[in-house]
Order: sequence, then structure tokens, then C-alpha cells
Amino acid sequence: MTTWHDYLREEGQPPSWPYPIRFGEEQEIDVDVLVIGGGIAGCWAAISAARQGLKVALVEKGDTVRSGAGGPGCDHWCDAPANPLSRVSPDDWAKHMAGRPYSNGIGIQIQCREDYDTLLEMEQMGGKIRDAENEYAGAEGRDDKTKFMISPRYGTIHSYLPDPKMGEPNFNPPEKRNNVVIRVWGSTFKPALKRECKRLGVQIFDRVMGTGLLTEHGVQGARVIGATGLNNRTGEFMIFKSKATILSTAGGGSLWLMSMELGGYSNMHSRTMSGDGTIMAWKAGAELTKMEGTGMIMIATGLKHKWYSGAGDASYENVPLVDAKGKRLPYPIQGWVDAGAMVPAPGVEAKIREGIMKGEYELPFYGDFPSMPDVERRATWNLMLGEESTTRIIIDTFNKAGFDISRDMLQSYKFIEGQSLPQWRDVGYGGGLLVDWNLRTSLEGLYAAGTQMFAPEDHSHAASTGRYAGRKAAAYAREIGPSKFSRDQIEKEKARVYAPVKRSSGVEWKELHAGIARVMQYYVSEFKTESLLNTGLNALKKIEQESVPTLFALDPHKLMRSLEDTHMLEYAKIIIQASLARKASSMPLNFQRIDYPAIDPPEWNKFLTIKLENNKVKTGERPQEFWGDMKQQYEAHNKDYTGVYKAK
Repeated sequence: MTTWHDYLREEGQPPSWPYPIRFGEEQEIDVDVLVIGGGIAGCWAAISAARQGLKVALVEKGDTVRSGAGGPGCDHWCDAPANPLSRVSPDDWAKHMAGRPYSNGIGIQIQCREDYDTLLEMEQMGGKIRDAENEYAGAEGRDDKTKFMISPRYGTIHSYLPDPKMGEPNFNPPEKRNNVVIRVWGSTFKPALKRECKRLGVQIFDRVMGTGLLTEHGVQGARVIGATGLNNRTGEFMIFKSKATILSTAGGGSLWLMSMELGGYSNMHSRTMSGDGTIMAWKAGAELTKMEGTGMIMIATGLKHKWYSGAGDASYENVPLVDAKGKRLPYPIQGWVDAGAMVPAPGVEAKIREGIMKGEYELPFYGDFPSMPDVERRATWNLMLGEESTTRIIIDTFNKAGFDISRDMLQSYKFIEGQSLPQWRDVGYGGGLLVDWNLRTSLEGLYAAGTQMFAPEDHSHAASTGRYAGRKAAAYAREIGPSKFSRDQIEKEKARVYAPVKRSSGVEWKELHAGIARVMQYYVSEFKTESLLNTGLNALKKIEQESVPTLFALDPHKLMRSLEDTHMLEYAKIIIQASLARKASSMPLNFQRIDYPAIDPPEWNKFLTIKLENNKVKTGERPQEFWGDMKQQYEAHNKDYTGVYKAK
């Protein structure tokens, strides 16, 4: 394969744009259901709607075959309590999962009721979910009858709470494990989903970015009747007309960090995540919630090494850690203290840190693969790390370099990378679109699934909610009548989209992104005050007024990046406005207001909502668990649904 450097060396100049440029030209598509975002949730939504016999279009900024956070793969299919090996009921597990503050009981109930059905459908499409070839026979958690690889990590059936001693290893013996999480070959999933979309006749528009929603008569807050888009290779303007629209573009992008030298785009999520769907819905008048919740993230920023631990972190669940002299560290493996936790309890971390300071353990630490049983070693390296989207490419690189898991240890970077820097944050704490039990947003005709919703979960949550949203949107599309479009609304969006290509100099997208990130680092960091937040908001408004009008793009790709920046800028403003509205600190939201130091006072244990009404920001509130009785509400809204759990 010819690289960029090879081309420059051979040709002596950069290549010309390889596609015909059609700035200003239009293409109009008329469908029953439009899905914007072709990741895991979007593909499932398109498939589900198409199976109802409707005309469906799927719009994806990248290439659907591998796009989205789950595109390269996943190693766990989480929270599938309807599977035959589970020891907890779907309704009980959903109640447990939704018991966390500021969770999404609607999405969790759908996940727990339907994601095992979703997994079985994935198998029918060609996704690999079982160890049918007996490659891992004898591995911890493998069931010989079903050939499922149950993850030994997650919790017990007797207690859903952390160990009160906060650090005493609890190895969760097999007879006490809940068995709700299944190890899977997630790298097989996305290609299978795209094949199924094609088989069902879904019109797939790869390399098309959604830019704005169309509403009845062009009125903010009215019924959503379609969307506009940009082909990021040809620059063509796309007009999609639909009876129902599903957003599944995930959340915001890298709002706090832009460093091409350290880690490229500096985002552990998909490169295409830039808040597009959220901002499209926001401008149309949809209600958002939990937008003030942000959190620390160092993975894949270049400031933290991706191989960040070893035993005691996610896919490394059964790798023992030893110090530089081979002394075993007291990390629990094959089952952790906190049911469903991704890391060990704080007491374990504190104990090891104290041991380092006293000289009991010598840095650096290593993942001791050679000491593991062969089948566990292979299951971790090939199945867990090899199938996870964020580690698969690293596994391939290590294998090509000659790394041998039966002989070599893997250095852990835990405790040697320094303390976390509070200014490097992410929008990974669950802000998004407010939805009801049909996964409909506050706007008629507009639905949301996966990470597009508030308080989303993981890969299987995206899959099951996408499948569910497709079903509900299709039912709506069957009943709704014709709609009336506003050509004026389309023209205004077209002018906004093409503004950067009207200029040949000024500010480019990387500069604008870096400016947004710097404002967020300074004024919307770990600690917040009214003054800091307002200073940040004013700085963003200044960028919007002075820099955005000078933004220029010379080709369709750079035009897409420029539009992403404008979405991220708006997303950043929403975060600040939501942060100003919450006048209390909160542990679950990782939200600290110096001027309101009370932690989670009872009167503030509520969701704050935010939306545009007549282009003015309006805030509101919803009580915790506003979704009501989860079991009753789910069954009331899904009387005709048949699945494994109901069959029981």
C-alpha cells in the first residue's frame, strides 16, 4: 500500500482531490425512516425498520462497515440477563443497573429485556457469539453446552453493592456469579450489520455527514420531517425527506484537548464523534439533559498509555500483575469487588500505592502472561484484547513485532505516568437527548438510540436500543400523514454549510478546534464557578462571532471538519449553560462548583433539562427515575413484543 510519504517522494507534489467536486449541487432522497449515524445503534435501527417493510435510508459520515465506536469490535456483550446461563432476571438486573444516580432507566430496561434477543439475531446475521470450534475449552466461564464464554468478572448474585471493606479481594466463586455478561467476537459484528442492511434494501449513504434537521414549515420545535447532509467526498448537498428520523450519531468530540503531536485527534472514541446529532436536535428545539456531566479521561490522548494497567482493568480481567522483581501484586482477578465495576475498589489501589512508597513493590509493574494457564492466556490476548475496538490494532502490532504471550510479560504503565491532569476532560458522563418509552425525543417524528441518548451504556445497549428505536419509528411512520417542507429552511442551512468554501484564506479547522479546547481547559475544568463559566461562555461567543466567519475549507473533507468544529463549539456552549443552571456540586456527575460546595443536596437530586425555544435557552427539570415503574412501563409499551424472556 502506498503511503502519503511514498506518494510525495515519488510524485514530488501532493495529489489533487480524487473525487469530482459538486459544491452546491443537490440530491433529494424520500424515505419512510431516516437513520443518521451508521454505528452500532444506527445499523440496528435501520435493520429493524427495514424488517417492517418500510423504505429506509442510513446516513453515515464514515464507512458503515467499520464506522463508530464499536466498528472495529467489542469483547463483552454486557447486561444480557435473559441468556440461559443467567442467575438473575432481566427485570431485577435492570432495577439494579438503574439504581445508580442519573442513569437512564428506559434504555437499561430495554437493554436487559431485549439485548439477548438482539445477540441471537446477530448470530443469525453471521456474527460470532460462541466458541463453536472449542478453541477455549476449559477456560473460566465457558459453558460446554451452549459454547458461550461467560465473563467471570462481573459481580455476584447475592450483593450488588461494593464490599464495605473497600479493598478486600472477592474472587466471586462461580456458583455466586450472575452470568449476565458474555464474551463475544465483536470484530465480526459490523460487517454482518452492513451486509444485513444491504440484504434488506436499506439505502446506505456512506461518507455523508448530517448537518441539520428539517421541521414542519421550518419551525423550531415542530415535527421533524427530514434532514440535510453533506457528501464529504464530492461536497454535494443532500436533502432527506422522511416520515420518521432516528439520530444515532453518539455524543460530543474532543472538547478539552486538541494535540496532533501527542495522540492525533486525542479521542479514545470514534474520530467521527463531534456532537453532530446532538446539535442538529438542539437547533431543532429538542430537549437535552445531563449536559453538565463531564469527566476525566486520559486513555488515547497521548498523555496516558493505552496499555494502562494489566490485571484489574476491563479486558485484562485475569492477568496477574507483578512488580519489577516478580513479586505478585494484590489485585483480585476473575471477579472483582464491585459488581459490574471496570476497576478494583479504591482500597486495593491505595494499598498498592502505599506499598510503592514503603519500598514493598518496585516499579514498573508487568502483566505476567507466562504464569497464566494457556487457555486463559489465549482467551485474554486473542478474544478479549483482540476483539475490543480500542486494543485490536495494538494486538496486531505486538504480534507482528514478535511478542509471545507464553514467554513475554507486558509492561504496565500504571503508577508511572504521573497524576491525572484535571483540564483533560471528556463528555463521557452521559449528556444527550431526553427520550420517552418509545425512544422518541421531545420532538414529534424524532427518535434517538445508543450514545445519542442521555446516560447511555455500552455496545449491547447501543444495539438493543437501536433495534428498539427502529421498531418504534417504523410504527410511527406507518401512521403519519404527509408533511410540508420549508425551502427557506433548506436554503439557510445550505448557505451555512457552504460558507467556508466561499473563502480561500482565514482560519482552518485545526486552529478553531484548538481554540475551543483551550477555552474549555481554562474555564470549564475540574472546578467551576459562576465567574469562570461566564468567562468561558463569553470566550466561546467571541470565537463564534470573530473566528467562525473567517473559517475556510479548500475541499469537501476540510469542509466536513470545519462543520464539525461549529458543532463542537455549540456543544461546548451547551455544557457551560447547563453547568450554570446546576447550582450544586454532584459526585455522580463529577461536577464541582466552588461557589456551591454542597455535595448532592436533596433538592438538587434531579435531572436538569435544556433546550432552545424561539432560539432562547430554556432550562427545566425532571425528577430522578421520572420513567416510572420500569417493568410496567416497558410491558405497557411493548404488548406485542415476543422474545426469549417472554417465552419463558
